Amino acid sequence: MMGLLLRDAELAGRTRADVRISGGLVTEIAGSLTRRTGEAEHDCRGGALLPGLCDHHLHLYALCAEARSVRCGPPTVTDRAGLVAALAAARPDGHGWIRGVGYIETVAGDLDATALDRMCPDRPVRVQHRSGALWMLNTAAAFAVGLASADHPGIERTGDGTPTGRLWRADAWLRARLPPAPPPDLAAIGTDLARLGITAVSDATPDLDAGTVEAITDALRGGALPHRVHLLGAPLGTEPPGEVPRLGIGPYKIVLADSALPSLDDLTGRIRAVHATGRAIAAHCVTREALLILLAALEDAGTLPGDRIEHAALVPAEVVPDLARRRLRVVTQPGFLAHRGDDYLRDVPGSEHTDLYRCASLIAAGVPLALSSDAPYGPLDPWAVIAAAVHRRTPAGQVAGPGERLSPGQALVGYLAPPEDPGGPARQVRAGAAADLVLLQVPLAAALAAPDAALVRSVLADGRLVADA
Repeated sequence: MMGLLLRDAELAGRTRADVRISGGLVTEIAGSLTRRTGEAEHDCRGGALLPGLCDHHLHLYALCAEARSVRCGPPTVTDRAGLVAALAAARPDGHGWIRGVGYIETVAGDLDATALDRMCPDRPVRVQHRSGALWMLNTAAAFAVGLASADHPGIERTGDGTPTGRLWRADAWLRARLPPAPPPDLAAIGTDLARLGITAVSDATPDLDAGTVEAITDALRGGALPHRVHLLGAPLGTEPPGEVPRLGIGPYKIVLADSALPSLDDLTGRIRAVHATGRAIAAHCVTREALLILLAALEDAGTLPGDRIEHAALVPAEVVPDLARRRLRVVTQPGFLAHRGDDYLRDVPGSEHTDLYRCASLIAAGVPLALSSDAPYGPLDPWAVIAAAVHRRTPAGQVAGPGERLSPGQALVGYLAPPEDPGGPARQVRAGAAADLVLLQVPLAAALAAPDAALVRSVLADGRLVADA
């Protein structure tokens, strides 16, 4: 691999230096380096050189699917007429299905098969709630997947047992009954991530099957994904292939579904079973109730280094010290405040507003904190998430929990830990480190004053240029 010499880069917001890259590593840093024969040069013009960002919680396949879906919620669709028009204009897939995403009840109330039939009766339609927890099917879709005779616990039914067309936390079940489709091409997602300065991700999709793990592995092997990828949903016992060093297996994803919380005994047993394999857990906790049940289960099951809480959307102040005592990591998404904060302030009791997506109080208590997007359910842009963590402003301009604001530097650090250590020390540009780097158009102070994806100039993964403005 031909070497690369980066000229005049700003490092750590302080010094200006040349940086030599060879064999996928940063090999030398000095005030001035002499170009070697065959070495390419890249003038950084004083722009900040940072470790590549890590999105600690997103969903790769769902990002691919979103690109092929019709938007069914704000800001694209805001009322019933807009939803009817969007479904009418949607292009069905090769099997005649319409897939909608991003729905919220403020558009047209609770959707079920009857409501969707009134909007689009002639083609199978499935619409996903913007939370990602709920699918809503019209009658044609319900018939196609055999909903009437199915027994999945997430199938919502009327008093007489008739399915309503609403399915809670049934993604894998639904996917197995849809017309077959090849694995999505992750190359476009890889390009989008790279352009944002992201060089590592943790895929938080639960219950991945072996085929999905293999497809992601192939995307890494073939270069469609030039990133480091950590899988939280890989089956227990999965070992990453040695020839694909950029693939890692993370803590095991356990979903505490808001629609059907597990019993304390069941959750405790499941955590013990995961820990017995030597693997930590990544527990999806959105509500206060889910978090409290998790903490009670951990009291019995014990914790393992690396145990983490995903989302932590509502954290009562009284449990913050407990999170710190147990050394639980929190991977949260303040970007939701910038997109949905007004809904939260309307729907969540006022006494709990300070509990929403805590950040500053967790860091102050010693809880390792990492930031992420939850894309496609939240905004993918890490710079927008950083700005949201700093300002915590809702779309209407209200501030949700001003005491939970982070400094710009703290917010950036939330994206700089490696995927295997969310909330851990920020990676540094140093000799011997992997050459996963992002070069900004401006010095660090200017970027932190006004975070913006447009400031990303160049991105390197393993020393290779994968994005260049």
